Amino acid sequence: MHRVVPGAEFTGLDPGVSLRDTFEMDSLDFLEFVEALAELSGTELTEDDYPALDSWDGCAARLVGEAGASAQGRSG
Repeated sequence: MHRVVPGAEFTGLDPGVSLRDTFEMDSLDFLEFVEALAELSGTELTEDDYPALDSWDGCAARLVGEAGASAQGRSG
């Protein structure tokens, strides 16, 4: 997030609220955030994922879901 919104403050942030609204990100800022998240997590994120990635809870659920699917694929 700091790549996109330098100085972003996370204290007291509700993990279920819109990141775009909280950090006043425009479409390009949000795209940059998604690209950074994909790069750092090693996960392919597409436009279909954007609604889920608009909150910390959504980001965590999407990335944990991806990790679970990858682990299941390796064991099954």
